Amino acid sequence: MNTPLAHTPPMGWNSWNTFGWNINEELIRTTADFFIESGLKDAGYEYIVIDDCWSEKQRDENGRLVADKNKFPNGIKPVADYIHSKGLKFGMYSCAGTHTCAGYPGSFEHEFVDAETFAEWGVDYLKYDYCYKPKSADGENLYKRMGMALRNCGRDILFSACNWGADNVHSWIRESGANMFRSTGDIQDNWFSVKNIVDSQLGKQAYGGVYCHNDMDMLIVGMHGNGDNTEVLGSLPGGCTDTEYKTHFALWAIMNSPLMIGCDVRKMSSEAKEILTNRDIIAINQDIEVRGPYCIRQWNNPENVFALIKPLSGGDYAIGMFNFSDKKSEMSLQFFDIGLPAASGRGLELYDCYSHSVIGTFTERYAAQIESHDCVMFRAKVVKL
Repeated sequence: MNTPLAHTPPMGWNSWNTFGWNINEELIRTTADFFIESGLKDAGYEYIVIDDCWSEKQRDENGRLVADKNKFPNGIKPVADYIHSKGLKFGMYSCAGTHTCAGYPGSFEHEFVDAETFAEWGVDYLKYDYCYKPKSADGENLYKRMGMALRNCGRDILFSACNWGADNVHSWIRESGANMFRSTGDIQDNWFSVKNIVDSQLGKQAYGGVYCHNDMDMLIVGMHGNGDNTEVLGSLPGGCTDTEYKTHFALWAIMNSPLMIGCDVRKMSSEAKEILTNRDIIAINQDIEVRGPYCIRQWNNPENVFALIKPLSGGDYAIGMFNFSDKKSEMSLQFFDIGLPAASGRGLELYDCYSHSVIGTFTERYAAQIESHDCVMFRAKVVKL
């Protein structure tokens, strides 16, 4: 009990993006099965998380939450036990308000009894939303309350705070005991949403770190417009290209966001699986130092083309180059700007995280022609010339 959780960004799957209200015991069990069969567990994904709409509309006579008898006829604990039998971890959902976003009982003024209930069921992860909070209640204090309840419930439960970036959450959330915090509104399955979220977070990298990670919301990789949750899909056309999903995943990885899959993994394409299980991209996200990247923009196209540079343990650097424009564009990274002048007598050996091979050693700068909405990702090693 009280083992430090989430040293690196958590990895797993959440039901909301694709399934919304339409969840049940069979879905969760078969998803856990596929985690093993598909190699997702071997790639590092470990949490299976049920989102909203899992409970009855009313608490029981003892004031405790009760699982929906139609969706989870055997209750929650057998589901948790099944997931644990696969060597995975089990997550659930509640809300800091009187009700959840879909109108089910929230944990407002029930924090300690709910934390005890989750512990008894074998929960390892709690996503804690922000709907229906009484206007006069202080949100910061509500997250501190649930943080205290979870830390004293008798079980190690990862605390995923989901207040959508409200109330300057980045400035106080670490103090609440949370292990990750949502810094944005809900992601939508389109390129505009990905771009908008990234733009909103560049410059906030310093607020995340070990044990408390900046959550840019769940991954949309592999959804391709397929989802029962219309709120997430929104009014814009659903779906991205595989290139856009590749860039989305690379950005979430290098920016240290938790990697929580949102597609139906049982039906994901080979392209989606390749993106989600790329060992070199995941290694950048899971680097033990969890240092945030800094941004260098292309001098003649700063609104659309930029590089993210992330120091890694052991002296390597992750370098991601991204093109948000609608046409092929250049990104030229001057090594002087990242602390490597030509006078040092050193260059960068660049390992391509997509070809999984070294492409060469470069001095002074590296320039890439990047296709529209695409990216390149390198693991760079400083070498003597």
